[in-house]
Amino acid sequence: MGPVQSCVCAEVVAAVDVNTLANEVYKHNFPSTPLWAKTIEGITLKEFDRLSFDMILMSPPCQPFTRIGLQGDVSDPRTKSFLYILDILPRLQKLPKYLLLENVKGFESSSARCELLRTLETCGYLYQEFLLSPTCLGIPNSRLRYFLIAKLHQEPFFFHAPSQILTRFPDQSLEELCKDNVDKASSSFPSGEKSLDSNTDPDCSSKKGHLPKGAFLFKLETAEEMVRKHNQDNDSSIQMLEDFLEEENEEMSQYFLAPKSLLRYAFLLDIVKPTCRRSTCFTKGYGHYVEGTGSVLQTAVDVQLESVFKHIESLTEEEKLMKLTTLKLRYFTPREIANLHGFPPEFGFPDKVSIKQCYRLLGNSLNVRVVAKLISILLG
Repeated sequence: MGPVQSCVCAEVVAAVDVNTLANEVYKHNFPSTPLWAKTIEGITLKEFDRLSFDMILMSPPCQPFTRIGLQGDVSDPRTKSFLYILDILPRLQKLPKYLLLENVKGFESSSARCELLRTLETCGYLYQEFLLSPTCLGIPNSRLRYFLIAKLHQEPFFFHAPSQILTRFPDQSLEELCKDNVDKASSSFPSGEKSLDSNTDPDCSSKKGHLPKGAFLFKLETAEEMVRKHNQDNDSSIQMLEDFLEEENEEMSQYFLAPKSLLRYAFLLDIVKPTCRRSTCFTKGYGHYVEGTGSVLQTAVDVQLESVFKHIESLTEEEKLMKLTTLKLRYFTPREIANLHGFPPEFGFPDKVSIKQCYRLLGNSLNVRVVAKLISILLG
């Protein structure tokens, strides 16, 4: 998807994955692309050499680097494929001209990243690191991820800042970009934003602000969170969610939150309206687990959240449910999440793939438009 949206004329010589379901979806959308259902370490040096590829796009397993995981780093068995790539790269008959790597925030402080940079320098690559979210492209979804682009023996990037991890796309002067190095970015993240699937990320055009007049805190929200959300919803550089939504129809009933979920998780939900310009990171547990897996959509747009949550704790369960039901809260559909991830309209899932399986795959997905932008920068 990335090469297509970046308007680069390229042929995918091999797509490699061991996830059977992901491979079914890939074949459904790209039936003519060679698909290798095997581990990276199961590919020999001779097989790699026969491919003679010019670019490698990789997204190694992220679990070894997540804050909520064990942080096994290079000792985690799931880094085996990544370390194999680093071992085999210098031994290829023809080094690929370009590399692009994606992982979670946290990878930038890992031993695996140190091994990566050491290998790239040994092989003669110039590289640049980023911490980026789709909000940088005006997409109303927070999905902060680590990216690295590298190219072989060519002119340096015009924005090259090898000692810095940039937090914006290089559409501005190097001086401005360098102000946003990783140390400053890390120190300015609101609490909770350093986690793997944290449901917030540094807004690329956030401004300091105050609570809107007449506002009061509802649910378990903090004043800081409310200010952040208010600023995001008033940032006209980011599109409204309504641009990414499907038309409401009878089939939407399957996505409405169950009464049990409403009562149990009402105070933990991140509720957005179609006119909002933000949504939290959708994880693979979305639609199955409620807490911290992604925003839910308020389809009763004329109902005020404040009127629902004010004094709700003093009500009986039946009264609470009556009030919460007026919001008509539903999960985002898989198609809507795919839209936020930048997948084109023609992208689809085979009929046999369940909604739960769609959510799992989308929760592990990259944002296509972010990757496409990086590829165009890498080749530009």
